[in-house]
Amino acid sequence: MPLLGRRPVLSQADLEACRTLLKGGSKSFHAASRLLPRRVCEPAAALYAFCRVADDAIDLDGSLGALALLHRRLDAIYAGQPMDTPADRALAAVVTAYGIPRALPAALLDGFAWDREGRRYETIAALEEYAARVAGSVGAMMTLLMGARAPEVVARACDLGVAMQLSNIARDVGEDARAGRLYLPLAWLREEGLDPEAWLANPVFDARIGRVVRRLLARADALYRRSESGIARLPLACRPGIGAARYIYAEIGAEVLRHGGDSVSRRAVVSGRRKLALLARSLGAIALPARALAAPPLEATRYLVEAIPRRPVVEETGIGRLVDLFLLAQDRRQASPPA
Repeated sequence: MPLLGRRPVLSQADLEACRTLLKGGSKSFHAASRLLPRRVCEPAAALYAFCRVADDAIDLDGSLGALALLHRRLDAIYAGQPMDTPADRALAAVVTAYGIPRALPAALLDGFAWDREGRRYETIAALEEYAARVAGSVGAMMTLLMGARAPEVVARACDLGVAMQLSNIARDVGEDARAGRLYLPLAWLREEGLDPEAWLANPVFDARIGRVVRRLLARADALYRRSESGIARLPLACRPGIGAARYIYAEIGAEVLRHGGDSVSRRAVVSGRRKLALLARSLGAIALPARALAAPPLEATRYLVEAIPRRPVVEETGIGRLVDLFLLAQDRRQASPPA
């Protein structure tokens, strides 16, 4: 068994293919990832590439057969016999090197399937179950790439992922509705006197929708604040990159709020200049306060946190025991309050 945490060996061709998918697929994530150290940025590109390929596969063919094929691909990756594609080969190297439990990428595939089914969510708790799958799982996997495995840190990473997804939902209300999709909590719409089906048939912005969107962004903001204590416990070199993701995605919500919560008649865009300013601000993530670290995970993300062993199994050699002692020391330092 290889030592977990050892940098994976990725071919240059596979890595370039993964980077191309990242650059073309998520401008915000790509901008933030440029602040991550190379040892994290490379496996993160591999992780994103498989996510992108899986999402595209579900979009093109949302049948049960397509989902089953993706799970078989995941089985092959975890068996060390990936399909002969750059994304699969790269992910196989990454999950082995970092001890990523299969439950995490499997959760992502489930979230993609829920999208294809056109699921709607009655409550914010139900919506967070969806966000846990499509974004919380990614937060948990990214944390492992950075060498952090303590449950309380992973829980905060899941908070960040869920918050980012809620920001995306708030931004895309109109775009989603015109495509027949509705992610806003149905109970919140009814509380505003809106019939979800009737509104979806004629999606127009008014003060009631604005209040629902602001309510969703308030929930996202609370989770962004909770995530900060986890960012503060990441390796120093990783904090600016993850801090950048936190600020850039929160700015999406801030832009929606500047227009009264209207993401139906317009789509919020964070300008390149504003992103640069937020990237600079993210350097302050080095000194983020360590509050709320011990808060329990969201119910929606608890199973993701519990899927990760606190310390990975390593080879029973002198080096293996040394790594285990180092990880134990890391856990203790992360659990201690700053001086």
